[in-house]
Amino acid sequence: MGKNNFPPSGADKPDPVQHQSSLSVPFHRSLWEFRLVLSPLPVGAWAFLGLTTSIVTRTLTFTTAFSAFTNEVIWLIVISFFFARGFVKTGLGDRIATYFVKWLGKSTLGLSYGLALSETLIAPAMPSTTARAGGVFLPIIKSLSLSAGSRPGDSSSRKLGSYLVQSQFQCAGNSSALFLTAAAQNLLCLKLAEELGIIISSPWVSWFKAASLPAIVSLLLTPLILYKLYPPETKDTPDAPAMATKKLESMGPVTRNEWIMVGTMFLAVSLWVFGETLGIPSVVAAMIGLSILLLLGVLDWDDCLSEKSAWDTLAWFAVLVGMAGQLTNLGIVSWMSGCVAKVLQSMSLSWPAAFGLLQASYFFIHYLFASQTGHVGALYSAFLAMHLAAGVPGVLAALALAYNTNLFGAITHYSSGQAAVYYGAGYVDLPDVFKMGFVMALINAIIWGVVGTVWWKFLGLY
Repeated sequence: MGKNNFPPSGADKPDPVQHQSSLSVPFHRSLWEFRLVLSPLPVGAWAFLGLTTSIVTRTLTFTTAFSAFTNEVIWLIVISFFFARGFVKTGLGDRIATYFVKWLGKSTLGLSYGLALSETLIAPAMPSTTARAGGVFLPIIKSLSLSAGSRPGDSSSRKLGSYLVQSQFQCAGNSSALFLTAAAQNLLCLKLAEELGIIISSPWVSWFKAASLPAIVSLLLTPLILYKLYPPETKDTPDAPAMATKKLESMGPVTRNEWIMVGTMFLAVSLWVFGETLGIPSVVAAMIGLSILLLLGVLDWDDCLSEKSAWDTLAWFAVLVGMAGQLTNLGIVSWMSGCVAKVLQSMSLSWPAAFGLLQASYFFIHYLFASQTGHVGALYSAFLAMHLAAGVPGVLAALALAYNTNLFGAITHYSSGQAAVYYGAGYVDLPDVFKMGFVMALINAIIWGVVGTVWWKFLGLY
């Protein structure tokens, strides 16, 4: 990106265009972030308006404004949408989840564990929480619920559907936090951390190691905790394995395209894990995977063109990343973090106390946001800079903020793409979404705070 500086001081005469840039970028970006929260227009439309305004006002040149469209992370996210479409089109995701229902579905609790474990299994190769929710798991949950006489929008919803939706919804955040490639916002977090000088070696492995213990503990406890706090009326589901067996029989043997999908995803994940050693960037690994799917006919180009969410994300995400980079280049992020650091120092807070305060603030501010990626683009860089100014170890701060980004996706019905999908099913009342979202947020904070703190100390992150 083009780099701008603050106007010179003293005897030097300020450049009016440069002075305008230093003031206009935060103004235009703040205005756009305000629209991002309220969403009176589609996010992509506001992104284009913000981009146009920045060029018309000479805040950015045309080349600088569009430079983020070549960002590797953004194209990796776009390609991940196509991978998710492959899982849905071939039926592979549905088949995997149905097998877990067959194996563990004799009770409601076992059913919820089966669904949660199956999502965890496919998450690293299906990097879209919304696609996993809407394309794989919600249809299965609805089918199981309706067969048990649990219908959306009436009192029977509490028999089975409400619990399964809540359990899957709350587990999804931990599944996404476990793997770097399980959610689009994870990749963006590490990209923004790099711009502040936080380089994480072997990112896929480092991310997984740091997340593994707290995420797995939370995944194992969440269905059980919700079973106690938000119990289903139906405790046993003896018909579920039989239904799953019948469904698998109707699906027939694993198809050629499903095997290709399995092999391609295994190759892609392997290259993501070992890519740094082999000298293959993550986006190139994704490009290789997509090329295989296109060449072998698992996906066709019309599938890619019809994936509107991918192209929409490319448009607004590139604008958001570009403006975030300009705030860093102009020194706005450093200035903000310095101000906060002075306040924290005046309170005589140690870095662990500052770490806890900043993490909690970053988490609960999400009640004002309708997008996880939007939240990251708006606040991640600023909060990471505040952590660094307060003396928090850089890798610890970068990863903890990124993990929190996944966990706050289940606090409201608008907090993430999957939140809208699950709430839209009609099985959970709005007050219950907020109530259980807040309760599980506190429980996750305890689990990640206690288990994570010990684990991260063991790994040497601080």
